[in-house]
Amino acid sequence: MYKSGNPYRPIETEVLDVITETPTIKTLRLKPREEITFKTGQFIELTVPGVGEAPFTPSSRPSVTDIMEVTVMRVGKVTEKIHQLEKGDIIGLRGPFGKGYPLDEFKNKEVLVVGGGCGYAPLRSLMYSIFDISGEFKSIFFRGGCKRPDEMLYRKELESWHDRKDLNIRLTVDVGDKTWKGNVGLVTTILDDVKMDYSSGVAIVCGPPIMMKFATMKLIEMGFKEDSIYLSMEKNMSCGIGKCGHCRIGIYYACKDGPAFQYSKIKGTPEIWA
Repeated sequence: MYKSGNPYRPIETEVLDVITETPTIKTLRLKPREEITFKTGQFIELTVPGVGEAPFTPSSRPSVTDIMEVTVMRVGKVTEKIHQLEKGDIIGLRGPFGKGYPLDEFKNKEVLVVGGGCGYAPLRSLMYSIFDISGEFKSIFFRGGCKRPDEMLYRKELESWHDRKDLNIRLTVDVGDKTWKGNVGLVTTILDDVKMDYSSGVAIVCGPPIMMKFATMKLIEMGFKEDSIYLSMEKNMSCGIGKCGHCRIGIYYACKDGPAFQYSKIKGTPEIWA
């Protein structure tokens, strides 16, 4: 948790390593000079001095408290500078903010996690939190997709998950290549083989808005209850504490009330998929 008492003050943080994941995505291994613990699904703000800051959900295991990993897609001025960071650079980090995933409410249930594209980053943290207590769930399913094999985050890591006895995993790509031996098609095409009691199960979805929209519709069609579908709504978060209003979703703030929301709470809000 944030210990400084001032949520606006960034904590000095050293870049320990920069890992290239895909042509447009890198993972930073960070060491804050003050301990910052977080719950899976919460987010932090990274500050690049003289440039600005941007919100990211940590992609690392929350139980590891001395090192944090953040996976960043290059999409603008701040993320471009983040991609230029090197080992030894000092940046700022503030947070964590938000409520994250209510794992205690998922216990003793069947859990389905559905990810797409850059949505793998927060889900990596979620999955490791689930693995840490996997015996407390009836069953665990992971279904993930992306556009092409070279855009799949943590590909080798995901391949190792196939060896886990506590996980049923299947992956897909929109367009395959010579290296890809798995399913080809949208992530919704690999949901039908999830054998579980949908009416009592929990589903967590994270990815590009259009992917989350169609995955949510598919889950409802399968029989999941609207209050058992959790969506990661990381929309325009800025201040992190519900003051600036940039991340409003109807009556809610993504930064303060989320970013993990039950679909039943936000389904009536216009343009939630925009």
